[in-house]
Amino acid sequence: MSNKVPELSFKDIEKGDSFSINILKEALTNHGFFSITDHGLSQDLINKCYKCSKEFFDLDTDTKYLYSSVGSKGARGYTPKGIETAVGEKVADQKEFWHHGPVVDETYDKNIPKNLSIKEVPNFNENFDELYSELHIIGSRVLSVISLSLGLGKDYFWPWIEKGNSLLRSIHYPPVDGDVNPHRARAHTDINLITLLIGAEEGGLEVLNKDGSWIKVEPSSNAIVCNIGDMMQLVTDKNLVSTTHRVIQDTKAKSKARYSIPFFLHPAPSVMLKSIFRDDDEGISADEFLDERLKAIKLY
Repeated sequence: MSNKVPELSFKDIEKGDSFSINILKEALTNHGFFSITDHGLSQDLINKCYKCSKEFFDLDTDTKYLYSSVGSKGARGYTPKGIETAVGEKVADQKEFWHHGPVVDETYDKNIPKNLSIKEVPNFNENFDELYSELHIIGSRVLSVISLSLGLGKDYFWPWIEKGNSLLRSIHYPPVDGDVNPHRARAHTDINLITLLIGAEEGGLEVLNKDGSWIKVEPSSNAIVCNIGDMMQLVTDKNLVSTTHRVIQDTKAKSKARYSIPFFLHPAPSVMLKSIFRDDDEGISADEFLDERLKAIKLY
């Protein structure tokens, strides 16, 4: 078993390079994490979104609270530090974040809310709309590769996510006192199908290995870190693993602000999450599954 998160060229994976595919399959079944290069996401767009994120989080507290996510189950807008708490934990994460979803119209499920518009940061919504669209396309391609690895058609999951409840999360981790509490985001698994993360090269992300040790995720600059979520683990009867991970401050290094932007790929709320291998599984709706987890992490 590898004690390293592999980094692979997405071009090689998509063209069926056997060496890369084998490494990917090993990662999917061992710890559910890998990173990709050659993904086609514009670095200029990434830079613009990080700039917008920093400008928003630099606003005064009262202004940020105007965009509070309270009442929306954390689905859209701003959630301050000290709210989200990992399942089973009593101490909240040391982070504040912003949630941004698809540009919805009448063809989307009514349970998917509209985005909030930030007036104080020019082009925030335009940039994040574009980033959402680009990561949705890349996420669809990653799902195609995963589908093929499971013996399914490459478009198996596409109807689930075409009008899905996916989510961009812009995160700010303020500097922390590592001697008091180095945990910026305590150990957790992701709720969704798959996660795509940009900005992981700043360090701090760690994955729990099967032997109980923590693997540091150290992607090269501009790589996208991908991981399996609980919904995918559920529908694959744990053939694919949603692995516990955390964000932690290195106690030997000086703490500084950390920013990251994960994209959580979700199915539409009405999709029934049930085994892709067993016909007798009644399943659970994606909306019900999500609601249960939001209550557990105190975003309700």
